Amino acid sequence: MKKKGILIALLALASCKKFLTETPYSLLSTNNFYQSAGDAAVALNGVFATLTAQTYYGRTSWTVTELGGEDLTVPATSSSDRITLGNYTETSSNGEVANWWNNIYSCINRANDVIANVPKISMDTISRNDIVGNARFLRALGYFELVRSFGSVPLLTTPTTATSNLFPPKAAIPDIYTQIIADLQYAEANCLIESQIVTANKGRVSSGAASSILAKVYLTRATTSFADPADYTNALAECNKVINSGQYALLPNYKSIFDWTNKFPPTPENIFSIQFAEPPSVGNIIIRMLTSAKTTPAGSASFYVPATFYNSYIAADSIRRNFNITNKDKSAGGTITTDPLYFYTKFSGDPTWTAQSNNSAANWIITRYADVLLMQSEALHFLNPADSNQFNGINAVRARAGLTGANQLNFTNTTDFIGALLNERAWELCMEGHRRYDLIRLGRIQSALLAGKGVTVPSANPLLPIPFAQVALDSLLAN
Repeated sequence: MKKKGILIALLALASCKKFLTETPYSLLSTNNFYQSAGDAAVALNGVFATLTAQTYYGRTSWTVTELGGEDLTVPATSSSDRITLGNYTETSSNGEVANWWNNIYSCINRANDVIANVPKISMDTISRNDIVGNARFLRALGYFELVRSFGSVPLLTTPTTATSNLFPPKAAIPDIYTQIIADLQYAEANCLIESQIVTANKGRVSSGAASSILAKVYLTRATTSFADPADYTNALAECNKVINSGQYALLPNYKSIFDWTNKFPPTPENIFSIQFAEPPSVGNIIIRMLTSAKTTPAGSASFYVPATFYNSYIAADSIRRNFNITNKDKSAGGTITTDPLYFYTKFSGDPTWTAQSNNSAANWIITRYADVLLMQSEALHFLNPADSNQFNGINAVRARAGLTGANQLNFTNTTDFIGALLNERAWELCMEGHRRYDLIRLGRIQSALLAGKGVTVPSANPLLPIPFAQVALDSLLAN
């Protein structure tokens, strides 16, 4: 009887096997998520969402890129992570370096997921290609940040799963640039032009944004040992695409660039920015970190400007100098006082920001039209140092700052074009995430430009160390 009971139970289990096999309708995975155009848009939003972390473009990006220049420094009481980044003595245990690496790869992995899965969705072709183009742009931007910061790094172009891409080797730097260029060319061809992007999608990548970053990629590769002979020609062509597109222009008033009511395109100077919003969304910490503690509203004074950089502006450049930087602080009593330190005020155009808060909706600008004009001048100079057209872009930027007439540059008053270009990029684009890369690309990272900070740079192309935790996990990164 006992044996018969066991047999009945086994037969019952066999007959119920199919019935007990369930489809997990509530469990999302790449196999069942990517079904509609709405799913594709949500997935792309997930890629963009990585960018606003404090440990990515909310703070770490400019900590890594600006502390290595002459336009930003920190108090002696600051964290060792920040101090060592500023004096080029950072080690593989630096927390900000780890943040930079980890967040970039997080973005890349999400982008890879979109790139692999959205093409399978039955949806409008133009919209689908635009979404994939956005993802490929963000992947390219991530690898461009990585290769400039670390040199040779793993090149991952497929989604990471539990069994794939776990211990990747470093890729050759030329191969990384080839992938960056291919991704940006796809984005350039498939992302919408600025005027076609609907209001609900403002902040997405435009074709012009891809052209702008592609120009900088060519300019950067042109200075390396694996440069392509056509890099400067291609950089100029990309700049000219943006300039001739009719989508962008210099705003007449320099201050208007940082008025955050102008934060979304089609404000003509804004080409691509990281979009921040007030809480409960992710607010931007930048105003609090850069603002003096004596100001009303008060900031945390976590970073400040070396006086040598403030004094580097020529006297006629008062519009940019006085808007970007100040040591005049309004105390609680309303009295204007003079602080011994200088602070950035160029990002303070958000009237909703309150003291010691992270509630700013200020965007982080990746590239704007003035940057493109200055890159055009750079490309023209390296193609033909005798070409007077190399002054056109730089002079347009200077004219907007009130530097007209005798303050326009030409061969008679410019004996060091690279020095003049670097000055212009510093005065115009200070604290916008360019400086370390500019100094390296244009061969002046070891020059007297950093003398005001008392910094000695160890090499002409100083690279960040790959984080220790990553090397401990993947020995292939140690070489």
